[in-house]
Amino acid sequence: MENMSNLPQEIQNYNKGLTVLSNFEEGLKDVLTLHSLPVENIFVETQERGKVFKNLSNVLNQIPLQDRQQSIYLSKFIASTASGLFDAALNYLWNETILQIRKRVSQYDIEFFYDNAVSGEKRKRVKDESDLDKIDDYDLIKGAKEIGLISDLGFKHLEYINYMRNWASAAHPNNSQIRGLQLIDWLETCIKEVITLPISNITVRIKHLLQGVKNTSISDKDAEEIALFTAELTQEQINNLASGFFGIYVKSETDNQTHQNINKLLPNIWGRVSEEVKNTFGLRYADYTANNNQIGKKLSRQFLQIVNAESNIPDPLRTMEIDNTIDEFLSAHRGFNNFYTEPALARQLLRLVGDDLKIPKSVEKKFIIAIVEAFLTNGNGIAINANDIYKKILTNLNSHQGNIA
Repeated sequence: MENMSNLPQEIQNYNKGLTVLSNFEEGLKDVLTLHSLPVENIFVETQERGKVFKNLSNVLNQIPLQDRQQSIYLSKFIASTASGLFDAALNYLWNETILQIRKRVSQYDIEFFYDNAVSGEKRKRVKDESDLDKIDDYDLIKGAKEIGLISDLGFKHLEYINYMRNWASAAHPNNSQIRGLQLIDWLETCIKEVITLPISNITVRIKHLLQGVKNTSISDKDAEEIALFTAELTQEQINNLASGFFGIYVKSETDNQTHQNINKLLPNIWGRVSEEVKNTFGLRYADYTANNNQIGKKLSRQFLQIVNAESNIPDPLRTMEIDNTIDEFLSAHRGFNNFYTEPALARQLLRLVGDDLKIPKSVEKKFIIAIVEAFLTNGNGIAINANDIYKKILTNLNSHQGNIA
């Protein structure tokens, strides 16, 4: 047998490490035996633990020293690995990852994160950094991805690690076996995709933009420059920015200056916002209406009016409003001062159906007949300020609506 002293230093150190781990395991088994507890199938083999420790320095050295010195869960990760408890090690690794994501979110824009990561009633229950622990791990990493704090690919890796943490770690009872190379790979993934990942320049600029919207006055020239920047954003970033604007706009404490800033910026990005996200703003308005939240109802409606997007309000609400507006519109058209009163109501009808004419079926016929009647005039002349609206609507009718007309 080859003498140990003749082996390369690296191999000597590795073999010594395995011996230390093996002796440590035997000591633990003695304690368990002393208390009449099971000792079989408790610890991962020392060879698997050795694979982790063989690569540990190269992986951990990617973390700056001052950050490593604060990483308590990584210390627990290493202690669990040395003990042969890989399921516990994975759990500690995930805890460190979630802790680091929470730090990133809190240092970015907490309200912007909540607006993009949390919906429905849950959104009302979260306000500041202290509420981050109320967010499920999956929602946390997904929200971080959506506002640009982690990459799309990083999110996919973390999604898988989260799955393994739920089904193969000490978080829940299981019989899964984790291998050493898997564990060290997950450690490196969490380090690269979260702990040491630099925040992109685009994400930083979005952060500064949101801060500027809330804290400074944006001039028309500023708005033009910001429009050039937003042209660089992806679909997802545009959707998130619009959601951020909405979240800021509808808060009761938002001041008039901030509202004016959004009035200038929102039209520049609205054309690129997805229809799905636009509809969520209409749903939020409906929710405020249903819950008799007068401030939320008023401000969310104003937000939609900035970009003539009231057609994104859900049909049940719009149907009633369109029906009532048609009655007012026809009354004005048939009245004495229709040249003055008719155009405003015509514009309101167009806002309610939108340029693409999203007319609820139950009021479709009534709407079209009213527009045709107004276009043909009441015999006293053309309502000049409304005529272009009628032409726009009649030109965009589909074949079925054209037959009604």
